[in-house]
Amino acid sequence: MLDDAGLQALREAARLSPDNLPLRRHLADQLLSKGYLAEAEAEFRAALVLAPKDPDISAGLAEAFVRQSSFGPALSALEPFLGTPGYPPRLGVLAARALLGEGETAAAAHRYHDAVTRDPSLADPALAARLAAPPPTPYGNASTGGAAYDAPSPATPSPEPSAEVERSRFTFEDVAGMEAVKEALKVKLLLPIQQPELFAAFGKRAGGGVLLYGPPGAGKTHLARAAAGELGASFVNVGLADILDMYVGSSERNLRATFDLARRNRPCVLFFDEVDALAARRSDMRQAHSRQIVNQFLAELDGVDQDANEGVLVLAATNAPWYIDVAFRRPGRFDQLVFVPPPDASARAAILRILCRDKPIAEMDFGAVARVTEHFVGADLKGVVDRAVEAKLQQSISAGRAIPLSTPDLLTAAKSVRPTSVREWMATARNYVMHANDSGAWDELMPWIKAKW
Repeated sequence: MLDDAGLQALREAARLSPDNLPLRRHLADQLLSKGYLAEAEAEFRAALVLAPKDPDISAGLAEAFVRQSSFGPALSALEPFLGTPGYPPRLGVLAARALLGEGETAAAAHRYHDAVTRDPSLADPALAARLAAPPPTPYGNASTGGAAYDAPSPATPSPEPSAEVERSRFTFEDVAGMEAVKEALKVKLLLPIQQPELFAAFGKRAGGGVLLYGPPGAGKTHLARAAAGELGASFVNVGLADILDMYVGSSERNLRATFDLARRNRPCVLFFDEVDALAARRSDMRQAHSRQIVNQFLAELDGVDQDANEGVLVLAATNAPWYIDVAFRRPGRFDQLVFVPPPDASARAAILRILCRDKPIAEMDFGAVARVTEHFVGADLKGVVDRAVEAKLQQSISAGRAIPLSTPDLLTAAKSVRPTSVREWMATARNYVMHANDSGAWDELMPWIKAKW
């Protein structure tokens, strides 16, 4: 949430006049200068929709990426200009920083020296010192200067997956609200396994993929666990550490081993959290090994034959669906995108009721607490309950007995907790819905944004 009144006024002006390019550029520059990097990125993207060949806007977007350590996307933003003779020197310095972040020190030094030769005012002693130092080789061969991803892959058999098979103790009864989301998951994932004869009559197989997206903390992971528990299926929760590896080819083998694990334990819900890190747009990638991971992921979703993934329900979650390669949305892969919205007042009351059901409570007005927690997601509400419990524990210790939670306890705790992410996420989502939705991929968000924002 922006705490700068001037920036809030600029953002409101841009919202009322979305096609005003100078205003959008000014807002993006101000956000960048004051360190609101994600918001600046969103505004630069919106400005690029209005002026796609503007080098200054591309430079601003690249700088926002670099300052967030997103070096590949920064280079992709700069690439259309770097091949043009006489490109603005500022772009060269930004490219040098991004290339250095990617470990391409020689190319970074070339870009930097070319830019500074043409515009000495851009000289950056700290950057120059880093370019002059020998490149780090924490994962390579120190004697030969080998880079991390140039190291040879060990000659070992296909690895055992580090992800583990679980049994979820949650069901949809443990998920407050989100009835439309739960219904979509039942039809897409659960009913084909629960009623196989009916679906077989229509030629529908048990399996497939659903991509859950929405603001952080809205309950996407909890939904995935509940889907597995509802079905009584195995649950495999896949993290980035289970897949990514520094050796060439190892990440692809880890991905294949993880799918094989799910196939051996079918029916199984295979859940990929933060999937945008594994399924990012290949056009944004500068490294060949990153594109190979995406290609392997697509191949595993398709299966070696039409029955390979029968009974494997692939769920994925992301806070940034617009960064995912469009190939993943092809039918048979993640062909259904399901928006997981922030909870409304009745859902917030239900979440609070679930969070408090195993605690000593007095008569409680969850609706009153829900009304003062607008824009809170499930994670924020858990923080409210945790703070209230901590305060009540101190009282109970002093009294020598358990004192139950009450409505004032939750209301007091709610005043000390601020919603973490919804406003920022919705500001970014709004830019994509209003200015980058030619394909109609984000139509589902349109009524929600218009109604709420």
